[in-house]
Amino acid sequence: MITQIGSLPYDNVEEAIHYSLEHEIPFLPELPKLGDLMLEYIKHPGRLSCLDEFSRHRFSCVKIQCVGPTTLVSVGYSPDEAVARIVEHVSVIMGKLKADEVILFLDEPSLGQSGLKFEELWAPIFESFPVTAGVHCCGNMDWDVLFRSDVVRVISFDASQFDVTGYPQYRGNKRIVWGVERLEDVKDFQTGDFLTLPCGMSPLKYRVEDCLPALKKLRAISDNLERCE
Repeated sequence: MITQIGSLPYDNVEEAIHYSLEHEIPFLPELPKLGDLMLEYIKHPGRLSCLDEFSRHRFSCVKIQCVGPTTLVSVGYSPDEAVARIVEHVSVIMGKLKADEVILFLDEPSLGQSGLKFEELWAPIFESFPVTAGVHCCGNMDWDVLFRSDVVRVISFDASQFDVTGYPQYRGNKRIVWGVERLEDVKDFQTGDFLTLPCGMSPLKYRVEDCLPALKKLRAISDNLERCE
């Protein structure tokens, strides 16, 4: 199943949503060119450029994402304020979405360097909503901590850079989102897992013209995995 982290290089809402709907698991686009930077939108919870138009669609399963609390604490928010702002932001999104199943990812790029008891921050967020709980971390860390977690069910990571399969607690009962650049990055794809690009499609790295080729690449990897089963 193919999805993406969230950020896209588009500056046109309708084009961004059309691109998202091409994925097996559509995702709520975040458009940095229109101000959807995670440290900016959290100042105005619920203010995302694509939300209203995206919410016109009905989904069987959809993926949404939000900056995580350890990331907010790292830039000066108190733990209580970080959690409160995220809950408010996700509440606005959930109040507008029409979906049978929602996968919520907290975006924690530098989780391994936070030094915080992050599960204590995540728990009240995920407990506030009827969602499948996930976390995205594109940096390295002690992955066993996440594999043992009772809070998250889905782990998204940069499989093009890190191999998590050798950790003693590998996988447990978790579903994995493999952030890939090539087929060889996928070490152990199992039923219920996802494919995505490693760290989203920031306009600092990607252009609009890169979007469809990126999706075709993910589809080609998916097709090869199916043939290998």
